[in-house]
Amino acid sequence: MKRWTVFKAVFVKALIEMRRYLFNTVTGLITMYIVFLILFFGARTFGGSVMQAGDTLEGLVIGYLVWLFAIVAYQDLAWGVSTEAEIGTLEQLYLTPAGFAWVNGSFLVARFVTNLAMMTVMLLAIILTTGYRLNLDLVSLLPLILITILAPYGFGFLMGGLALVFKRIQNSFQILQFVFVAFIMVPINQYVWARYLPLSLGNHLLRKVMVEGYRLWELPAGDLATAVGVGLAYLLLGVAAFGYCVNVARDRGLMGHY
Repeated sequence: MKRWTVFKAVFVKALIEMRRYLFNTVTGLITMYIVFLILFFGARTFGGSVMQAGDTLEGLVIGYLVWLFAIVAYQDLAWGVSTEAEIGTLEQLYLTPAGFAWVNGSFLVARFVTNLAMMTVMLLAIILTTGYRLNLDLVSLLPLILITILAPYGFGFLMGGLALVFKRIQNSFQILQFVFVAFIMVPINQYVWARYLPLSLGNHLLRKVMVEGYRLWELPAGDLATAVGVGLAYLLLGVAAFGYCVNVARDRGLMGHY
């Protein structure tokens, strides 16, 4: 019961913040949309119809959406931990009866729902702009999206743990953004090892569904199993790193002050 109360409180808090800071949410969407327009029309003008990231401009659309979802996924937890530490409420969260891990897990679920809503709006705007008809099979897309962002959530736990110890790590966020672009752009058909990178195989499978019209159960079972295994591996490594950093921060007395 306590855990459900915590989950509900965290979820409601996320919705309230999204509504209260609506101007910031809208301007963020507009900024992401403008960046996409620059990339899309620049690629169509100078890159022709063949793109390395997905072989088509539709691949660029999907790759951009995957990249956006990935960066908001890993930044949410890290920014949240940094903010709680800065305003002095991190120690209270750590001492909650439901457990610090449960609080963070509830936060990630709440942010996933709000981010999914934002990405849906972005996708609809992109479809209207480009005129591309993408296959929006929710039964196939939602599981693939969850599988794909497991790895970014692992990075989020890692960065959140580092934020506990080093406090200010915002510059490293920018580095990871470019690293994620590289993960998405590596052609997995040419490099077998790319399947084990975060986002690469998930982006490939999402493209098969949204562009080529595959259903989830029509995708190669080996690719699905690999995507799940890779995502879980990075997530578990991130959680383990987060737990280690929490212990370091606690031993050094860093939980109670910024």
